[in-house]
Parts: sequence; C-alpha cells; structure tokens
Amino acid sequence: MRAAQWDKAHQKVVVHDIPIPEPGPGQVLMKVVGASLCHSDLMQNLRPDGLFTLGHEGVGIIDKIHPSAEGKGFKVGDKVGALYFNGNCYKCDGCKIHQLHCSADWKLMGMSADGFFGEYTLVDWQNLAHLPDSIQLNKYSPIFCAGITAYHAVDSCELKEGDWFAVVGCGGLGQLAAQYAKAMGFKVVGIDINDATLDVFKKQGGDAVFNSRSNANYVEELKKLTGGGAHAVAVFSDANAAYASAPSVLRVGGLLMCVGLPKDPISIPVIDLCCGTIRVKGESTSIPSRMQKAVDFTIKHNILPEVEFRKLDEISDMIAEMQAGKATKRMVVAFE
Repeated sequence: MRAAQWDKAHQKVVVHDIPIPEPGPGQVLMKVVGASLCHSDLMQNLRPDGLFTLGHEGVGIIDKIHPSAEGKGFKVGDKVGALYFNGNCYKCDGCKIHQLHCSADWKLMGMSADGFFGEYTLVDWQNLAHLPDSIQLNKYSPIFCAGITAYHAVDSCELKEGDWFAVVGCGGLGQLAAQYAKAMGFKVVGIDINDATLDVFKKQGGDAVFNSRSNANYVEELKKLTGGGAHAVAVFSDANAAYASAPSVLRVGGLLMCVGLPKDPISIPVIDLCCGTIRVKGESTSIPSRMQKAVDFTIKHNILPEVEFRKLDEISDMIAEMQAGKATKRMVVAFE
C-alpha cells in the first residue's frame, strides 16, 4: 500500500510503499476512501522519531475484522468513519470524559500511530460510526473530527431557536458550525480576517459576516444587528487575538465556546464569571458514545463542508497551502 508519512529526521512528508497491516485485538482494517487535512496535522513538532502515516480524519470500508472485534455491530463491507484514538480501554473514568484521559497506553492516529493518509489503516472498533450506503463516502472524511467537533460545539451552547450564534474563525470548522447552527434553527454571524473565507462562510449559511481586521466598527455593528450581542460565540481560530476579542460580541450572560487551541492561555476576569457576565465551555470530538448522534444529524440535514479533492502525491502541497493560510476549503485526499 501507499502511505504519506512524516519523516522527522528530514522534516518533510514522503509517500512510501509499506506493508498492509493486519488487525490486532479489538481492531478492524479499514480500506481508506477519503482522508482530510486538518490544522492539527501540522503539529509536527509533537511527533515522535521514526516514520508513520499522517492523518486523523478518515472514512472508508471495513476490509477485515479481528476475531475479538466480531459481533460488535460491524461487518466487512460496512461504510464507516472513525475517531482517531487507538489502544484505549474505553471503560475507565478518564475514557468517560475524553479518551485523552485514559490510563491505558493509547496512541493518536496521525501523531503517534499510523493514520488515514494511507490506502489502509487500523482502527479500534469502539471508535467506528456507521455511514449509509447511499452517500458519496469520501466527501464525509472531514466530519470525523472537524464535523463532530463543530456539531458538539453548537449543540452544547444551550441555545433556543432564533438565538444568535457567532463564529470566530470561519474556515472549514467554522463553516461546518454555520451549517449545524442553521439546521438547529439559530441565526448565524461569522467573524474572520479573510474576505474569501467569509464569502464561503456566508454561502454555507451565515446570515451576516464581519471582517474584524478591515472593519473597525464590527462589534458595534454586530451588536446592533443582533439586538445586544450574540447569545453564544464559538472560537474556532487558534489565535490568542481571536479569544481576546470574542467576548466583546456577546450579550450579557452569553456563552464563550472554546474549540480552537491557542498557544498561550486565555484570560477572563473572574468577576465576569462570578457575576454571570460571561459563561465558558469547551468542546472537542469528545467520546465515541456521542459520535453517532452527530453523524446521524449530519446525514439527516445533508451537512457537508466545501471540499477540494486532491491526490495522495499532493500531500506536501496541501500542507504548504494550509501553512500559508491559502486554503479556503477542506482539502481531502480521495483514494477512490
């Protein structure tokens, strides 16, 4: 099989021919149909030494099942998507909060274990979600991280129909959030510094957009539009400046939803928390038991990101475009 692998010694991505792996206990072998590039895939300084396959967002078809994973609700030929952890116990208190807290020797696909930018990959059966036969499978790879995260971020904002939901950072994740928010009956406003990205966001369902760099009065205009400010704002950017400005667009008692991972800690006055001026929550891909609900909602409402299909040999170009901030759509390696 062919796989795009990070070579830490040479600080670059290479496409290699490597053996097709065999599923171990609790695992299935997935034939990858689509794998999408995420900003987290650029965190190469966190990678251990050695070669391993990139990618933590993927969909495919089950090719083999280890005997220990048989009878768990999946069979050869099923269309599936997967979360990106392998080796968790799926039973401890940590796993009930987030798989990062598991006490077992777990690994992150695409970071410390082989991921989805290969023709085949191994996945724990607990991390699988069913997808219907009727869909074009490779379009849905961004759902398995980006989409699930965006769904949880919107769904956890405690909003009611007609409320205003603001997005800071209107790239791929923010665009998915706009679609989810509209499907849930909310009004949506997007904030970004890139006009091209804002244009795509508006097409994805944004009721209004503001360029926070070129429009010095965007907060005042947003509050006028929303009748006092957004009921919730979700920050999908990883910039500390985005987190610093986000509370300004909220009405009193509004919710700050943290999703993007900035380099430095964010600062919020404790008095604002104590007096209810602002509330703070965070979301992520979360745990496998929450995944199928997000996937089913996505399918029901036909929610998809704007995607650009690429070839595996273009992975270095894809990474360079994302690093340069030139990517306005989700880039997906299509294996079929």
